[in-house]
Amino acid sequence: MQKIWILSLFSMLALNSQEQPKTVWEDFVYAKKNGTTPILPDFSYVGYKYSEVPIPDVDYKTFDVTEFGAVPNDTLSDKNAIKKALEAAEKNGEGVVYFPKGKYYINTYDDDYSIINITSSRIVFRGEGSGEHGTILFFQRDFPPADPNKLWTCPSAIKVACNKKDEEITKVISDSKRETFKVEVKDASKIKKGDWVILEVQNNSKDLIEYDLQPLTPEPIWTSILNKGVQVNERHQVANVSGNTITFMEPIHYDVQAKHNWSLTTFEHLDHVGFENIAFEGNWLKEFVHHRSAQDDGGWSILHISDVINSWIKDCSFKNVNNCASFASSAASTALNVTIDGKIGHSAIHAQGSTGILLAKIYDNAGMHHSVGVAGGSNIGSVIWRSKYPPHTCFESHSSQPRCTLFDNVEGGFMTGRGGGAKFNLPTHGRYLVLWNYKETDGPESNFDFVAKDSDYWRFVPPIIVGFHGTGTTFNKDEVQVLESLGTPVKPESLFEEQLKLRLGKLPEWLDNIND
Repeated sequence: MQKIWILSLFSMLALNSQEQPKTVWEDFVYAKKNGTTPILPDFSYVGYKYSEVPIPDVDYKTFDVTEFGAVPNDTLSDKNAIKKALEAAEKNGEGVVYFPKGKYYINTYDDDYSIINITSSRIVFRGEGSGEHGTILFFQRDFPPADPNKLWTCPSAIKVACNKKDEEITKVISDSKRETFKVEVKDASKIKKGDWVILEVQNNSKDLIEYDLQPLTPEPIWTSILNKGVQVNERHQVANVSGNTITFMEPIHYDVQAKHNWSLTTFEHLDHVGFENIAFEGNWLKEFVHHRSAQDDGGWSILHISDVINSWIKDCSFKNVNNCASFASSAASTALNVTIDGKIGHSAIHAQGSTGILLAKIYDNAGMHHSVGVAGGSNIGSVIWRSKYPPHTCFESHSSQPRCTLFDNVEGGFMTGRGGGAKFNLPTHGRYLVLWNYKETDGPESNFDFVAKDSDYWRFVPPIIVGFHGTGTTFNKDEVQVLESLGTPVKPESLFEEQLKLRLGKLPEWLDNIND
């Protein structure tokens, strides 16, 4: 199969010598100006309200958990009081479930195994600080797996989910290029401006698999993509409906070929669900061993946030847990200013099956086995920005078809094999993985393997690597799509910030403030 290199891509632009871009950033700027398809995806449409405004300090009615029976610092369970406060807030239609300073006990040895379920929009859990003298939610006992034979089935202690099911609306009837905004459908009569929809496909046609994986060749053990097919589920907000043409607020990140049976479905969701100024603390005190037990892999799993838009985790901390938090089947949401401490556990914070999640300034001091990153479910268009973790761990990519992910000014270890996922769900990451000014802090490797030679569970579609620096790792040109400025950081320093600035005309004030 023919390999596409950056020089041939540039030459296809047929530019004169004065205009011809020399870098992928210059190519992106040119493409935006001239309406061509850029090499780089546009990552500026991520996070709460596309990062155009700060996460709000909402003034919903307050429901103080101490007024519903919670008593901080007494070592007795406060779970039922929290549930009562949450129920009152949901009945009100919105609310801040408020935790004054102190330590609140959840899942004590005398508790049942029920979880805290949030099923309504405009619900915010708010504390008085994520430090040791602020608000601590202490999860004393771990949860056993729902299925003892499946280590990954331990539930999260707090779960956000919408109770409605997505349904197909209409079929897509014409092709659309990646990084454009429009699709034509058979019948747009049930779609209106402001709706959220899912642009999706699942198809195992040979040509689509070849397009998806090129230049990789699928191995027989990759049964998920070979049998079930390429799966894409991009979540989009409708900007305009004109006849049967739908214009999205955000760019499409995958080339749409109508012959593969693409469709639009509803995206049933919650909005403005938040967690802020809270320390989440587990009781995981052992030395972690990957896949040794259900407890290692997920006994203290804390936040599972699914089916949301414009939601957030802000100014929170996690300590002595196995899995911190995840955004699943969600869009346009943010985790900002989060620290992870204590014992090494299984997973830090990741996006899975979502579109446009911003994981910003995540400081994984513990160094979870899988640090900040993306998981499966065809996660697409997410950004990990200005985050750090120790040299002994690496970013997460958990197979099951994640694509189009930006690691922007991330600092930490960089090693083969640390991503997760079962072999049948390979590749580890699909098209358009971008590493921008990544600073490596562990030891160097010569010709780093994106296709591991000593194992069959580490496979990446060639990524785009720009400004990778730190300890001197080199890469094999046959395993990368683009390699620029190896060993030296580039300008712009942050791809996410510069793309957002290019789109809006200036960098939003909230981003300027947190960079100071």
